[in-house]
Amino acid sequence: MGDDKKLPPSRSMLSCCNFHWRGKVSILAPLITLPILIHGLQHNRPEFKCIYLIVVMAIYWITECLPLYVTSLFPVIFLPLFGILSSERTCSLFFTNTLVMFIGGLVLALAIEYSNLHKRIALGTILLVGCSPRRLHFGLITVTSFLSMWISNSACTAMMCPIVKAILNEMEAQKIFTVYMTQEEEPVEEGEPRHPSKISMAFYFGTAYASSIGGVGTLIGTGTNLTFKGIYETRFPDSKEEIDFPIFMAYAVPITVVVNVLMLYISLQLTHMALFRPNSKTGQEVKAATANKDLLHGVVKENYKALGKMTCHEVQVASVFALMVVLLFTVKPGFMTGWGEALDLQAVQSSAIVFLSVVILFALPTQYTFFKYCCGSAPFTGRAMDACLSWTFIHNNMPWGLCFLIGGGFALAEGSKVSGMAKMLGESMSFIQAFPRDVVIGVTIVMGIACTAFSSNVAVCNILTPVFCEMALAVKIHPLLLTLPATLAMSFAYHLPVSTPPNAIISGYSNIKTKYMAVAGILPTLWGIILPWVNAVTWGMVVFPESKSFPDWAKDA
Repeated sequence: MGDDKKLPPSRSMLSCCNFHWRGKVSILAPLITLPILIHGLQHNRPEFKCIYLIVVMAIYWITECLPLYVTSLFPVIFLPLFGILSSERTCSLFFTNTLVMFIGGLVLALAIEYSNLHKRIALGTILLVGCSPRRLHFGLITVTSFLSMWISNSACTAMMCPIVKAILNEMEAQKIFTVYMTQEEEPVEEGEPRHPSKISMAFYFGTAYASSIGGVGTLIGTGTNLTFKGIYETRFPDSKEEIDFPIFMAYAVPITVVVNVLMLYISLQLTHMALFRPNSKTGQEVKAATANKDLLHGVVKENYKALGKMTCHEVQVASVFALMVVLLFTVKPGFMTGWGEALDLQAVQSSAIVFLSVVILFALPTQYTFFKYCCGSAPFTGRAMDACLSWTFIHNNMPWGLCFLIGGGFALAEGSKVSGMAKMLGESMSFIQAFPRDVVIGVTIVMGIACTAFSSNVAVCNILTPVFCEMALAVKIHPLLLTLPATLAMSFAYHLPVSTPPNAIISGYSNIKTKYMAVAGILPTLWGIILPWVNAVTWGMVVFPESKSFPDWAKDA
């Protein structure tokens, strides 16, 4: 178009909004919500100042007009500016015991990746389970969920995707089953990657969803668990229920992880691998592939053999990791005297144990060939021994922004409490007191899943958990019943790529369209609502028997 020609006003406005919408949202959001702040300033209502900050941050988090992690730093600026918290108190919440434990968990996850131990575990488990398409699918889901209990969901998904792709590519090469859709089924432009077939999507969806499910099994598995722990313990310091490592696992694993993984497998088998429909097109493909399971076994075995023997590096990482798990379980197990109690080390918490493991990995060498030189063998090598963990690797691969996201949530939660905002919102929902307790629990779970479908689950947890805490006090229900099940459910967002990092990873990695993910997530989401609720009203009452009634310590909280 020549310089003398101008765009029509409507088209010009559309182009401007299309290219510069983030800048417009970042300016308009605080201006449109400004009446909330003005009301708080005029009437000296700090709770409205806090509401203004949370609403603006929520809009920024949902739209990502600014990076999530930059938005998470807003409390450092505005909580002191609004007179809610001091700068010293606000900044201290960005490096709490819970957050340090989270950082340590991320470092250990990277240590497993650095040693290549994750591939050995994944491929070894698949060989153990079996290599027919259905068994292979089950093996990938179970190993992914297990690994995700100990490393971040993102890292686990990113690690498993190449393994899935390698297996599927071999299936295509051997013409065992259809790995990609035809041009008639899903047209693609020249140069664009092909779309995975229904069977292939089952493997990718299973990997992403199992990562989200496994992450809720331990405190270090996902950011929402530690966010809940930090907010709950800060709000209720007199609580008799300690949310420590073994108790959390005892609560979350049996139903919310194990049963959920089983239901995920059955759901994807029904929707994507023609379970109970052997005469369908997909069913025939699965049947034919099952007849070639020996070839599938050979592919996985070849990949496993390529790893070679287990190295000294892998052995040491596995040993230190196992030591950490044992120490976390036995520091104060509850059913027996732990080593922390026996040695009168009551001040020792999980962060100290996790970082002890981190320091050991930085100190241990990957191999011990230098011993032979100490005994006089020659020639002496001038090469330094690498440690089991490299700071350069950690520095380059660590998702540092997550630390700001969680820390910002802790600061926001404390600001909500001090300003009275959370209490005000919680009391505003006291009308649900007329409903049965179990119905109220279900409402919080549905709210958690609905909100996290469109935004980061950690961000949503930071916003909703303080409100659920105050709501529990208003309706006279034990706070654990309204916070913990909802926290677990916030990880079960399966419909959109933006819902969780695992969804985004498989969507980009395998070129899965959003419409397929939206449909695939229907049954898993249903189980994501039902199972945390069932867990809360049955097994949860066994793990936390005090939660059956409204506690005395909460009356004065």
